Amino acid sequence: MSGFRYTFVSKTLNTSNTEEDTRSRILKAALRLFAAQGYDGTTTKELAKKAKVAEGTIFRYFPNKKAVLIEVATEGWVEILTDLLTELSEMGNYKAVREVMRRRVLRMQENNDLLRVCFIEAQFHPELQEKIQSEVIIKMTDVAEAFFETAMEQGIYRPMNPKIVAQVFLGMFAIAGFSSQTIISPEASPKALQEMAEGIADIFLHGVLA
Repeated sequence: MSGFRYTFVSKTLNTSNTEEDTRSRILKAALRLFAAQGYDGTTTKELAKKAKVAEGTIFRYFPNKKAVLIEVATEGWVEILTDLLTELSEMGNYKAVREVMRRRVLRMQENNDLLRVCFIEAQFHPELQEKIQSEVIIKMTDVAEAFFETAMEQGIYRPMNPKIVAQVFLGMFAIAGFSSQTIISPEASPKALQEMAEGIADIFLHGVLA
């Protein structure tokens, strides 16, 4: 009986791992294709070929192509903002926002495909915006709010509404990501990216008044 149980569990785990691998391949292929030729310019047939699965397999994991886009972008936002908030929580100094922003912006060039889908495609799909807002932005804002509230309690930042500060901070970071696809060239030098990151952080920390 124990041998049967081991075999059954092993097969179940292998099936689960295989399914997760297939799903992951579909999402990775979608990310590359959506970034390269846009959501509207990508067919499920092309997606299946890129992911090396049958076209019907896509619909075993996702009800339609739009669901694939939403999943790609949502997971992308989670990854981007989780990295940012993890760095914030591990800072030894609350004033080190500039360094955190600099590292995040420099890493953006490593994630061009993800940024293009997250920041560009989201503009054209209201349901995607809603999903990101409800399942990612609100939750991440709560985490950032707690961070800034603690800093205010310690006298690092002047007292104000920590939720607004969190929203402004995450908004400025989003602008930096959008800029990497529009204002800042993908071939921009590390120096140009650093100047942008430091400028954003400086405005956040000190404002623009003389």
